[in-house]
Amino acid sequence: MTYQSTAHPAHSVSPLEGLRRAGAGLRRFFAGIGHGIMMGSTAQRRFEQVQGLQVKSDEELAAMGIKRDDIVHHVFKDLYYI
Repeated sequence: MTYQSTAHPAHSVSPLEGLRRAGAGLRRFFAGIGHGIMMGSTAQRRFEQVQGLQVKSDEELAAMGIKRDDIVHHVFKDLYYI
């Protein structure tokens, strides 16, 4: 009977390479946190902008060239091709 092994021999990693990998992992971790914070603050600003436009009268919106139904589109127009 024949047996085959699918195990691969362990590759030794130099301590310097281990530190590089750990540093890269930490950079990705903190970059992810920074990206999340940035996206949250951007979303909050857009939400506040929508709220600010919704409290305006139809006449004020017309003077700005915005229809009430288009407020959300106006605030997010740089993100979508509508």
